[in-house]
Amino acid sequence: MHIAPAKPDDIPALSALLSLLFTQEADFTPDPAAQTEGLRRIISDPQTGIIFAGRIGGEIVAMVNLLFTVSTALGGRVALLEDLVVAPAHRGAGLGGQMIAHALTEARAAGCRRVTLLTDRDNAVARRFYARRGFVESSMLPLRRML
Repeated sequence: MHIAPAKPDDIPALSALLSLLFTQEADFTPDPAAQTEGLRRIISDPQTGIIFAGRIGGEIVAMVNLLFTVSTALGGRVALLEDLVVAPAHRGAGLGGQMIAHALTEARAAGCRRVTLLTDRDNAVARRFYARRGFVESSMLPLRRML
């Protein structure tokens, strides 16, 4: 698999992967128009974040993104890892692990001191997947308010 930053032309394929992901997550439902706009905003502004596309034979089969902010607790740049998804036909081949490893390497290179992610509480498979890659559960509880 070849992993590289996504480009505007990749948005339709990335949005299709997000639709797959959002059918699996408890808090979200697919919304192609919103997904397209979110992808466009990230791809067009490297200060906001970076989306990585994993390709096999030119076809996008996986994606992950990093969104950047600053932690006052750490006094530096940190990232939120979002939207790790692998196309169903390619799952179980280690592509998700490759995407995470790539994202972590890029986060370090971008000066990030921490990477945070969210996953569904009841998704034991995902929680084990992330634990094997060094992620630990935080005592912090995420809260959300829609505006």
